[in-house]
Amino acid sequence: MFMSELKIAVVIYEPIGSDTSRVYRGLKTALEFKEAGDEVVVVFDGSGVESLAAISDPKHKMNPLAVALQDNILGACGFCVTSHGVSDPIETGGWPLLTDYKGEASTRNLVVQGYQILSF
Repeated sequence: MFMSELKIAVVIYEPIGSDTSRVYRGLKTALEFKEAGDEVVVVFDGSGVESLAAISDPKHKMNPLAVALQDNILGACGFCVTSHGVSDPIETGGWPLLTDYKGEASTRNLVVQGYQILSF
């Protein structure tokens, strides 16, 4: 069987209250790569941390996507989680805080690891 060498990082910046369809597309894109056997990770950064907080609620219509991608979601920007006031739902969801660049998520680290960045 052919194993893909693709390494994709889906970075979601969009707040779910602003553009639900963009958040949905980011998650579905990640799921498509996962189902194809590609290496894919998902990072929530900037206002996107609000999206992870929202979809962590089992009652949210996009929660099944969060569950399906649970092993692929690296987490949320630590600084952003605090500044956007979503610490409680992120913690309750069990998502890691990404603080590898001065308390924030590092896009550079993903690039250095060979990931192609897709922004949503």
